[in-house]
Amino acid sequence: MATKKLLSWNVNGLRAVLRKGFLDILASEQPDVICLQETKISDDLIEGFTFEDYPYVYWNCATKKGYSGTAILSKTKPLSVQYGLGIEKHDNEGRVITAEFEDHYLVTVYTPNAQNHDKNKRPRRLDYRTEEWDVDFLAHVKKLEAFKPVIFCGDLNVAHTEIDISNPKTNSKNAGFTIEERTRFDAILEAGFIDTFRLLHPAEIERYSWWSYRATARQRNIGWRIDYFCVSNSLRERIADADILDQIMGSDHCPVLLQLK
Repeated sequence: MATKKLLSWNVNGLRAVLRKGFLDILASEQPDVICLQETKISDDLIEGFTFEDYPYVYWNCATKKGYSGTAILSKTKPLSVQYGLGIEKHDNEGRVITAEFEDHYLVTVYTPNAQNHDKNKRPRRLDYRTEEWDVDFLAHVKKLEAFKPVIFCGDLNVAHTEIDISNPKTNSKNAGFTIEERTRFDAILEAGFIDTFRLLHPAEIERYSWWSYRATARQRNIGWRIDYFCVSNSLRERIADADILDQIMGSDHCPVLLQLK
């Protein structure tokens, strides 16, 4: 049975990962579509990039140079492409691209990090992240779902449960594992979306997609699972595989995989 292979990867700088074998990884993995986050590319540079086998490339760049940004590389042409959420306060950081295909929407997203603690000892951007961004992003994908099933993927900047993070107790008040952020991920599941990795690997531990560059964290597998493929419940029976490609290097994140029948 034919499958559609999708990858998502926070590359933490496209130019950096290109120097670390990105094109070889593309050639080896041969995804039908790859969604990228944190490309750190500005609009004036995108014409300089071409990717063999991927004639359809879509960029959403941040206004601030060298910051954030997303991209979609596809072997087939989408029916339509939309950039951002259509909400001005969210759309200057290049965080979302929505591509419409024949039988689904595909959304790549780089969710804002709640950032380091402020003087009140809570992440500085937590309120914006959880009370504004998360609410509006979920509304966006639910609105799409009224027309056809939705796949959204990317760096969601949250480890959902204690088995998604190496040190849950010491991180309980840190950005990416606060109760506010985890509750917003609960809302995604309650809205009918499936965390595809957890569907197929419900109790698997020590599987992470991001490791700090500090203190040899990756070598010791001290990590967080913060990169996801989430799909509409109507796609449940089409999920052939969902995995974390933690053997692939080049970024502080590794790619995540979804295969659909």
